[in-house]
Amino acid sequence: MSNYKHVNYLWDDAKAASLDPVGRLIYRSNLLGSDQRITNTGGGNTSAKIMETDPLTGESVEVLWVKGSGGDLRTSTRENFSSLYQEKLIGLQKIYDAREDKGLKSQAEDDMVGMFSHATFNLNPRASSIDTTLHSFLPGKHVDHMHPNAIIAIAASENREKLTKEIFGGEMAYVPWMRPGFELGLAMEKIAQEQPDVKAIMMGQHGFISWDDDEKICYAHTLDFIETAANYIEAKYAAKGGDATAFGGQKYTTLDQETRDATFAAILPWLRGRVSAQKRFVGTVQDDEKILRFVNSHDAARLAELGTSCPDHFLRTKIKPLYVDWNPQTEDVETLRNKIATGLEGYREDYAEYYSFCKHDNSPAQRDPNPTVVLIPGLGMIAWGKDKSESRVTAEFYNCAVEVMRGAEAIDTYVSLPQQEAFDIEYWLLEEAKLKRMPAEKELARQVIIVIGAGSGIGKETAHRLVREGAHIVCVDLNEIAAQATAKEITDKYGVGIGVAGTGISNCGPAIGLAANITNRESIRKMLDQVALAYGGFDSICVTAGIFVPSDTTGHIPDDKWALTFGINVSGSYFVADEAAKTWKDQGLRGNLVLTTSANAAVAKKGSLAYDTSKAAANHLVRELAIELSPLVRVNGVAPATVVQGSAMFPRDRVIGSLAKYDIPYSDDEETDSLVTKLAQFYADRTLTKAPITPADQAEAYFLLVTQRLSKTTGQIVTVDGGLHEAFLR
Repeated sequence: MSNYKHVNYLWDDAKAASLDPVGRLIYRSNLLGSDQRITNTGGGNTSAKIMETDPLTGESVEVLWVKGSGGDLRTSTRENFSSLYQEKLIGLQKIYDAREDKGLKSQAEDDMVGMFSHATFNLNPRASSIDTTLHSFLPGKHVDHMHPNAIIAIAASENREKLTKEIFGGEMAYVPWMRPGFELGLAMEKIAQEQPDVKAIMMGQHGFISWDDDEKICYAHTLDFIETAANYIEAKYAAKGGDATAFGGQKYTTLDQETRDATFAAILPWLRGRVSAQKRFVGTVQDDEKILRFVNSHDAARLAELGTSCPDHFLRTKIKPLYVDWNPQTEDVETLRNKIATGLEGYREDYAEYYSFCKHDNSPAQRDPNPTVVLIPGLGMIAWGKDKSESRVTAEFYNCAVEVMRGAEAIDTYVSLPQQEAFDIEYWLLEEAKLKRMPAEKELARQVIIVIGAGSGIGKETAHRLVREGAHIVCVDLNEIAAQATAKEITDKYGVGIGVAGTGISNCGPAIGLAANITNRESIRKMLDQVALAYGGFDSICVTAGIFVPSDTTGHIPDDKWALTFGINVSGSYFVADEAAKTWKDQGLRGNLVLTTSANAAVAKKGSLAYDTSKAAANHLVRELAIELSPLVRVNGVAPATVVQGSAMFPRDRVIGSLAKYDIPYSDDEETDSLVTKLAQFYADRTLTKAPITPADQAEAYFLLVTQRLSKTTGQIVTVDGGLHEAFLR
């Protein structure tokens, strides 16, 4: 085809010519993966049979390069591809054929996956995909296995085989649903041998695979088949009335954006607490036009109950979503909560029944019975995952499932994968082994932590410290630009993840930047509601924001600065705690609050009367809040001392004032860094450790207090002052 409406043709001959054969495979893979209409995140795989020099014999051998287990076509690099001797892979057929227990879903079939490692070329460490035989046993030098919504819509239709013939003529063959593996590879090989003119196969309720000996032609064929399917579907869809009649037509009306946001903010932390009984989840909200068209429709409840079709989809979205039949026009939020609670109870019962009915003697233990997708009319979709990236992938996959249902219903009747087949994928022992091979989660994985004052100094350092341990970070500052800059530093370093779904602020990565004035409750509440929309809730808060107003030559500050000092250093921390407590209670998950006090709270001296007394009050605020928020939330404080380097509380003029105060020699034209170093060393020399105190030293204390390492510690102040003996407890 020369003109594409439903996919993007992106092949660049000059670019391709500049690459080696493996590079061109990666290039083709990235192009295909970059278009969600072609394949979903992490879904599908590509391969190329390439002549290589055997490192042992020096002979030229054919090597299958195929996208390995895990990974994503859009972002894949060379390290994401397995390389295997093609001749040895074909040779596995004799070994398999000799097994008496061979057959679909047999132990022999599963054992063949373990044999792939014996065919590894050049010690490539990338684990091979379960789909390896699909690529090896087909005759084409280049093979694309994709999961396009348009193709799956045909594959998930009741009359899928008939439709395949009608839509593609003799260009695409058909194979009924079979679990990916050796038997499917053999079935495809047989089809290719019996129908040599065919260069594509529709995989029932799964996707399709296409091949050619020329990589550019293979790429174009893949796009052509998807375009043909999409054109057919859209013509039928339009003939049936298009959006106006989609999914049986509209039953409910979408709430306006402001009301949707407010409703989501009101239910998300509460819901997060109820789906996180075993392990905590992070959420993603999707409320765009397409998902709303579905959840508001007459057929949404029926179709949602059927569940998804493509294995890639339901491994994330589970056997089915939770659809909440709530009327957004006549029912309130309290009714919505009650309906969700009832729905969750029923969902868990259904899941337990599904497991009990379908399990085998050797099946892994039942997994978390809570839904990962929740659909609500008038609002949209909420997806859950172990981290933000996974929840966005979950949302993406259900978006795909909706498009599949739309297409299937336009041309025929949508059918889902039979429950037993779905179970045998979800609880496949090979899938279980894959899960067990996953690296251990980091210490703060699944956590959402708000750092107030993250725009600079200790707060910024703390944000960077916590994200290293797997936390999602909400960077908050009075200066929104500074907060967003810290969030960007984190995102640039760690990436946004592979998921591409989520609307509004929920379309984010591991960090976001928000503004808040902690002396204003409304501002705090607005910030916390944004956190709910972004991640579904939060676990801990670190308040590092503070203010020090330098005194005049007489040691005084204006009266209004007294109020400002106490407003930020004391009242602000209380307001944050009091507003957050509402969410913590609603969520029902244990959390942590860490406030910033100071060694000055215990040391009386001239020139900082307002600051010192405010920090003394903050010390006692920690103790009071520990009682108020127990047992759900642990409250502790960090007491820094004279953190000069990297601190926003030590601008040049304050540094100069302090140098003059302590008779430390300096010159007016001296570089600021030099001045800071002098003052930092002066303060260090007053301590027992004789070393300057940095924001990183403080960040380590915040890290410890939000982990479980000090899980029995609350109402305490951790000093990080280098050993300032004047501040010793007394």
